Amino acid sequence: MKTVEEYLLFLDGKGFSFGDDAIGFIYFGKAYTNATDELVITAIECTLKIQKRFDGSFFVSLLEMFMDNELKTKKEVISFIKRNHLFPL
Repeated sequence: MKTVEEYLLFLDGKGFSFGDDAIGFIYFGKAYTNATDELVITAIECTLKIQKRFDGSFFVSLLEMFMDNELKTKKEVISFIKRNHLFPL
């Protein structure tokens, strides 16, 4: 399992770099929700797929939803999103 930092470096290597403000939102959201790296990475992936760009407030809202629903893994998140028809993935 990658850490958030490793995942951001991976994305940067693929040509998708985050500005300082986006990185600040990512680490703020992680600390604010006490989310695991797996959930933070999943929230980043979902944000990029749904918004087509990084949207900090959307990202934090996703993390809050994951935590409020006691989701622990990417698999649980995807299942929850599909089961509740929240948005297409």
